[in-house]
Amino acid sequence: MTCISFLFSRRGKYARNHGFDVEDEVSGIHDVKLYTYKEIRIATEEFSPANKIGEGGFGSVYKGRLKDGKLAAIKVLSAESKQGVKEFLTEIDVISKIEHENLVKLYGCCVEGNHRILVYNYLENNSLAQTLLGGGHNNSNIQFDWRTRFRICIGVARGLAFLHEEVRPYIVHRDIKASNILLDKDLTPKISDFGLAKLIPSNMTHVSTRVAGTIGYLAPEYAIRGQLTRKADIYSFGVLLVEIVSGRCNTNTRLPVEEQYLLERTWELYERRELVGLVDTALNGDFDAEEACRFMKVGLLCTQDAPKLRPSMSTVVKMLTGEIEVYDSKITKPGLITDFMDLKVRGPQKTTKPQTKYNDMMSSYNLPSASDKLDSSTLTSESSAAATVTTFTSPYDQSIETKEFSV
Repeated sequence: MTCISFLFSRRGKYARNHGFDVEDEVSGIHDVKLYTYKEIRIATEEFSPANKIGEGGFGSVYKGRLKDGKLAAIKVLSAESKQGVKEFLTEIDVISKIEHENLVKLYGCCVEGNHRILVYNYLENNSLAQTLLGGGHNNSNIQFDWRTRFRICIGVARGLAFLHEEVRPYIVHRDIKASNILLDKDLTPKISDFGLAKLIPSNMTHVSTRVAGTIGYLAPEYAIRGQLTRKADIYSFGVLLVEIVSGRCNTNTRLPVEEQYLLERTWELYERRELVGLVDTALNGDFDAEEACRFMKVGLLCTQDAPKLRPSMSTVVKMLTGEIEVYDSKITKPGLITDFMDLKVRGPQKTTKPQTKYNDMMSSYNLPSASDKLDSSTLTSESSAAATVTTFTSPYDQSIETKEFSV
């Protein structure tokens, strides 16, 4: 209550600077603890570089110890973040009402002055990006045997099904990827980073919006046309599913040309009936071949070029657990990254109506700096008065560096 009073005592100047009433924004938030900036500074030892455990498009993440003794992952949004205070508080309100075994838990936040900080539970085993895909498990005690991967795939599917089908209004995550799947001490997967999540009214079939996501995981209709539906998340999950089974990133330019793009390789092997050859060699043959191939077929179903052909996440869960049969006749060619990497994307132009339909979604694309590590291929799109033409020409290397943790 003290923190809330402190927040409200500053609302006059704060509201004038940001164009809305802070009190109105937080008055409906009851389930989130509000931390003072002083508490956050103490928890992170003044944001010590030694406690920094990750950095992404929205800011830095620090490991901290709260005054009650709990370890926390503290996400400090950068001043340059495109996410405004109002959106930040909306995110808090949404997350505070959501609880699921396979979703990261929000402890609270800090919204003093211009500071916008999220406080999550700390997960001991980091992300799939650094461990399974980054080779981190080779230097740790984590054993990604087949049963562990089986549980991780189903856990992520259940978490996403919850967001898509049980939360009202439902949530499209928009950035499902390995670095946003965190693992607790028991290797239970937790979907993180709801900073990109949007609430979609149930009566809308899709929404065209600013594209935010990661090349390699982006559904073609979202990357090119800005068409955002739950089917875009399902595409991303399909890519992730194949990554977990194969133990490799979706894009790796260090491999021979014919093997650089995982989804393309998966389709080629599927057509040759050689899917089992894609299973991670680190398993040393100790896996259920039928299950592994079924998982990759589900991945192909999820990544089909036509969104309407992709199954719902609840159906995906049943396919993964064997409750629903996976039929080869239902699998069509996936939408491949190589199909749009060289595509020229034009911004809105006055002379043609079809392009003006997409005014808000793609006039220019900006890639962040290399400091974004695994997410160096994150794609954002902002409308601009001066339309530009951008060509995807270079491959996107998803190689992993150390110290990757994202919430």
